[in-house]
Amino acid sequence: MPLLHVDDVVVQFGGVTAVNHASFEVEAGSITGLIGPNGAGKTTCFNVITGLQTPTAGHIVLDGKDITRMPVHRRSKRGIGRTFQRLEAFGSLTVSDNVRVALDIHDGIPGLFRSAVNDVDALLELVGISDYANERADSIPTGTARLLELARSLATDPQLLLLDEPSSGLDESETGAFGALLKQLAAEGRTVLMVEHDMDLVMGVCDTIHVLDFGSIIAQGTPAEIRINPVVQKAYLGYADEADHDAGHDAGDTKVLAL
Repeated sequence: MPLLHVDDVVVQFGGVTAVNHASFEVEAGSITGLIGPNGAGKTTCFNVITGLQTPTAGHIVLDGKDITRMPVHRRSKRGIGRTFQRLEAFGSLTVSDNVRVALDIHDGIPGLFRSAVNDVDALLELVGISDYANERADSIPTGTARLLELARSLATDPQLLLLDEPSSGLDESETGAFGALLKQLAAEGRTVLMVEHDMDLVMGVCDTIHVLDFGSIIAQGTPAEIRINPVVQKAYLGYADEADHDAGHDAGDTKVLAL
């Protein structure tokens, strides 16, 4: 049984269908990519999974239990953690205190800084931002802030971790270290579902990839299968036939990596 099952989800905003009967599964202990062109409905899917958006139709099943109508805080208690495309750190707090707040809330004592210093330090070291521990969150680089959000999510001890464009702001070496960290988390038993535009990262770390286009799942498979899928190539690059593919092969590879 998969850890997460997104079952025939529809999300409509007025006359606009943002997610159109999307179904996919995420296996426990895996790294799964959810990719697609801008506006494909990826973040909306994340909002439905985490409870920030009520679906028009369909179901979300976590570890065999239907959580479609479950409040956000209860989903968190059941083991769902998330980072956001838009950074959401407490800017006036230090990096350490941002993580400490997450630990305290998870332990049920919000507003009281009781978490052990070594717990905070361990999380900062895990994501590679110990050097910024005493810096205000609103003064650190964007890439570092992304890693801070990851540390805060890990503070809630999630079994399912949803990451929305987590490598944005990271340089090449930082992205490589981040990919290694994701593999480490999966090896330890955590499950990762990732929305990401860096195709090198996605192809390098994901076990399975689901592709959204105009709110619908148009392909799913291993990175190798997705890379050569003509439907995916057309969605990203507009290839209409094999001749277009051959003519645009070199430029196409660059465009995919830039998405």
